[in-house]
Amino acid sequence: MIELEKTYLIKELPDLTNCKYKEMLDIYIPKAINHAPIRIRKNGEEYELTKKELPSDGDPSKLIEQTINLTKEEFDSLEKEISGRRVHKKRYLFDYDGRVAEIDVFKDELDGLVLVDFEFEKEEEQEAFEMPEFCLIDITVEEFIAGGMLCGKNYSDIEADLDRFNYKKIDTKLL
Repeated sequence: MIELEKTYLIKELPDLTNCKYKEMLDIYIPKAINHAPIRIRKNGEEYELTKKELPSDGDPSKLIEQTINLTKEEFDSLEKEISGRRVHKKRYLFDYDGRVAEIDVFKDELDGLVLVDFEFEKEEEQEAFEMPEFCLIDITVEEFIAGGMLCGKNYSDIEADLDRFNYKKIDTKLL
């Protein structure tokens, strides 16, 4: 399956008061690879193993994604047995102009980082999509912000990259 998406840094949080959200834990493996292609994920009460690869044209906005659903027991067993880098976040599902915006509010070491992803069915939709007002900049092709690159890092590790875009740390204590 090809995953078509756009990712933005948030400028300001929209009102998430009535939005559904899920706690997410991603563990990327193998640990020794800087941008690990495989992850196990706890997504609320759902669990999965995913492998992402760049397509032959190298465009990171069109990843080849393979996913296998896991049971809670399988996830728990893998979580204990593997040594991978982790990232913890809350994903809010925000309605934006008839689309679902996946707003990722990072926790723990990455507190203050907030991203939003939009997924698309067709390349034409992706190309025609205009950045929402609450977003700062399109960072879809920025490697430093990919999940496999963020895992195991803290905010100060990526702060210089964020500064290039004039990103200001978001206060998410109430979320």
